[in-house]
Amino acid sequence: MAWLVLIASGLLEAVWATALGLSEGFTQPIPTLVFAITAVLSLVGLGWAVKRIPIGTAYAVWTGIGAALTVVSAMATGVEPVSLWKVVFLAGIILAVVGLKLVPDGRPEPADD
Repeated sequence: MAWLVLIASGLLEAVWATALGLSEGFTQPIPTLVFAITAVLSLVGLGWAVKRIPIGTAYAVWTGIGAALTVVSAMATGVEPVSLWKVVFLAGIILAVVGLKLVPDGRPEPADD
């Protein structure tokens, strides 16, 4: 359950990062509201997940998901140009995030709340 919450929080990080860009310095009300709501939800989820997943791993996964999805979204919408090297390095981020999930942390997993 903690990993699902962490992944959802990473997805929300990409949403708030994109909304931050669209808010034009918090002058646009709808993107500003989306930013505020998703930033809070993302951080609450991260905070909950780090009770069950080591902070270093959780933070790396959270930022990796958020960063990769933000760039992918920007490329898909034409805000950022697509390049082979961007795709290669984004794949590296994604592989690193998956790798962090697969590596055992050495702690027994607590029961879900």
